[in-house]
Amino acid sequence: MHIHEKEYVPEDFEPVTPRLYQVGLGMGYLELPQVEIPHNKLTPELLNTKNVYLLDCLTDLFVWIGKKSTRLVRAASLKLSQELFQMIERPEGYSMVTRVQEGSENQVFKSKFSNWGDVIAVDFTRTAESVQRTGADLTKWAEKQETKADLSALFAPRQPSVSEPEAQQLMEEWNEDLEAMEAFVLEGKKFVRLPENELGLFYSQDCYVFLCRYWIPVEPPEGEGKEGEEEEAIEEDFSCVVYFWQGRDAGNMGWLTFTFSLQKKFESLFGDKLEVVRTHQQQESFKFLSHFKRKMLIRNGKRNTTPQEVEFYHLRSNGFSSLCTRTLQIQADGINLNSAFCYILKVAFDKEDKSGIVYVWIGKKSKEDEARLAEEIATTYFNPEKFSLQILNEGEEPENFFWVALGGPKTDYDKDANFMNYTRLFRCSNEKGYFIISEKCSDFCQDDLADDDIMVLDNGEQVFLWLGSKSSEVEVKLAYKSAQVYIQHLRAKQPDKVRKLYASIKGRESKKFTKCFHGWAHHKKPPE
Repeated sequence: MHIHEKEYVPEDFEPVTPRLYQVGLGMGYLELPQVEIPHNKLTPELLNTKNVYLLDCLTDLFVWIGKKSTRLVRAASLKLSQELFQMIERPEGYSMVTRVQEGSENQVFKSKFSNWGDVIAVDFTRTAESVQRTGADLTKWAEKQETKADLSALFAPRQPSVSEPEAQQLMEEWNEDLEAMEAFVLEGKKFVRLPENELGLFYSQDCYVFLCRYWIPVEPPEGEGKEGEEEEAIEEDFSCVVYFWQGRDAGNMGWLTFTFSLQKKFESLFGDKLEVVRTHQQQESFKFLSHFKRKMLIRNGKRNTTPQEVEFYHLRSNGFSSLCTRTLQIQADGINLNSAFCYILKVAFDKEDKSGIVYVWIGKKSKEDEARLAEEIATTYFNPEKFSLQILNEGEEPENFFWVALGGPKTDYDKDANFMNYTRLFRCSNEKGYFIISEKCSDFCQDDLADDDIMVLDNGEQVFLWLGSKSSEVEVKLAYKSAQVYIQHLRAKQPDKVRKLYASIKGRESKKFTKCFHGWAHHKKPPE
C-alpha cells in the first residue's frame, strides 16, 4: 500500500535571517540604524543595557528594553515597532510584536541568540532517548544545569591605597599640565561664569561646567637639537577637556542645556582637541578632583538661596587616597560624629546669615593634615568677617551652641573608622547574559548602589547583601551563594576577621551599612 507523503516545507525554503535595529534619537528625529551582526550570529553581547532594540524575525518582532534606557527612547520604540511591523508583509494570524524587558527575557527570544547562558537545550520531542538522558522530570534536570558565572572579582585582593607622596606627586603633575580652567554654573536656562571665590564650592541641586586646557609636551624630531645647531622654537600642543558636573539632586535639564549651547560653542572653537566628560557628584575622576587641591565642598540645595541656620559638614578621604577628599554637608546630628574624622559646624545667629560661629571639630584619631585642611576649608568658604572661627578638639565642646546645634544633649557616636581599611563594594548582575560580579573602585558612593542589581558590601566585620528593588529572583539566589563563597574565602585569608552575612533592603539600611558611604542621605529618585 502506497502512502503519499505531502511536502510541508518547500525545497527552496531558507530561514529568515533576523535583523537587529537600535532605536536612537537624532537631532530632533528618530533613528533606526541596523546593527551589524558578526558572522550572522546573534549574541547577547550585542545588546547594550543603555539602549532599546528591535529584533525582526518576520513572524516575531521583539522590542528589547535595556534597564538603563531612557523613558523617551522606550516610548519611541513602541511607536517604531508598530510602523516596522506594518511595513513588511508577514504571515497572517500568528505574527506578533512582543515587548521584552532586560533580565526577564522569555525563552522564545533567547532562542534566537547563540551562547545565551541560561538557555537550556530541551528536547521537546520527548523520545525514549531524551527521557533516558534528562530523566522524566525536566524541571529537576534544569535545576542541576550549571549557570555560567564569573566570580573572579571576589578572589582578587583589595585595591591598594596610593601613598601620600605618590598622591601629592600626581596632584602636582596634573596641575602643572593645567594651563587654564574656566568655570560656569547653570542659572535659570543659561550658563554664566562662576565667581572666582566660589571655585571648589558645589551645590547638590546645581550643574557646573569646567573648561580645562592642558599643555601637551612635544618631543623634538629625531636628529634635531644637537650641540652647535641653532635651536628652533617648537610649537607646544594642547588639549581641552570639558567636565560637566551634575549634583545628585539636579535634574537632567542642565545636561540638555549644555549640549545645545556651551558644548556647540566649544566644539567650534577647539574641534578634535575637545573631550567632553560628564561626571556626577562623588563619582568624579581623580584628575578632576586634583584641580581643587582637596578643598571640594558640597552643600545641599541651590546657589543664591538663603543658607540654613545650622550646617554640618564631614571631611573624608575615601578609599583610594587623599586625592579623593571631599567635604560634604550631612544631617546635623551628633550621632554622625566619628573620632577618626574632622567636621565643620556652622551656627548662624540670625536667619539672614549675617553673623555666627564656625566650629572645626578635630577627632582624637583624625589625621594631622586633615585637621589643617578642615581649618583652611572653614576660612575659605565661610566669611571670617561674619563668622568667628573656633577650633575644637574632641571632648572640649561647649554645651551652649555646639551640642544644641547638633540636636540636643551630647550623644554617643563611633570612636573609630577601622572599616575604612576593609570596605569593598561588589555589584552582582546578569546584564551581559550571564551572572558576573564586578568590584566598584574604593572611592564608591551611595549612588553606586544599582537599583536593578544586588550589591555585596564588606565592612570588615559584616558582609551585607543589598537588594535593589528591581533585582530579579535569579540574581538574589546567585548573589546569596556568591556572598557565602566570599565569606568562606575570607576565613582563610583573614581568620581573625570572621564576617557574618546580613541582608539589607533599600530604604532600610542600618548604621553599620550606611557608615561605609560618605555623606549618606536619601536615595536618589530615578529620572522621569
